[in-house]
Amino acid sequence: MSSSPRGTSSHGTPSPRRLGRRGFLGSAAIGGATIVGASALGALDADAAFAAPGPSLDPAVTGVFAEGRIGAIRGGMLHVAGSLGETHRIQLTNATSVWKVRPTVVDAIEVGDGLYARGVRMPDGSIAADAVWVNIVNLYTEIRGLTKDRIHLSHHDHELVGRVVPETAASYAGGALTADLTRLRIGQPAQVLGAWRPSDGSVDVVRVTVGH
Repeated sequence: MSSSPRGTSSHGTPSPRRLGRRGFLGSAAIGGATIVGASALGALDADAAFAAPGPSLDPAVTGVFAEGRIGAIRGGMLHVAGSLGETHRIQLTNATSVWKVRPTVVDAIEVGDGLYARGVRMPDGSIAADAVWVNIVNLYTEIRGLTKDRIHLSHHDHELVGRVVPETAASYAGGALTADLTRLRIGQPAQVLGAWRPSDGSVDVVRVTVGH
C-alpha cells in the first residue's frame, strides 16, 4: 500500500470505517471453488498489506482484496462493512494466515476489529481468505512526547497514543530496523506502522520510521 490511512474521528481516534483505506482493486472471480494457501498469493508480513497488488505465484489464481470493519463472526465467516458502504463475507479456512500486531491465530479476530483481507472469490460471492491483517494502520504523524512505553503522536492535529510493544522497532534515515528507540526526538515527523486498538483508539507500534 503506497498511501496512508487518514481516518480519524472528531475525538482524535482513528475512524474504523476509514482505517487504511486505499482502494483495493478486486478483479475477476475464479471459476471453481479453489481454496488456496498464503504461498499462492504472496507475502504475509505487515508490509504486504500496503504493497501494490502483485501477480499471483499461481497463474491460475486471481487474488481479490477487501477492507472494512467486522460486524459479525458466524462459523468462520466474517461479515464485514466496507468503508464505501459495501459489504463482504470473508471465509476463514485452515489455510488463512492472520496478522494482529504479530502472526496469530484466527481466534484473535474479534467483532469490531478492522481488517484487510486477501484471498480468492468463491462462486457464492464470498472471499476465501489466505491472509487477514487485523486493525493494521500506516500513519504519517509527528512525535509529540516520549516515555518508556508510549510514543505520543499527532496525526492530522489529533493526539494519538502509540504503545511500545515487544515488536516495536525503529528505522532512522532509511537504516536497518533496530529495537533502539533512544534516537527518537520530539518534533520529528514519523511514519508509524502498527495495529489500532478499537477499545481505546491507541496504536500498538510495530515500526516507526524517521528521517526518511
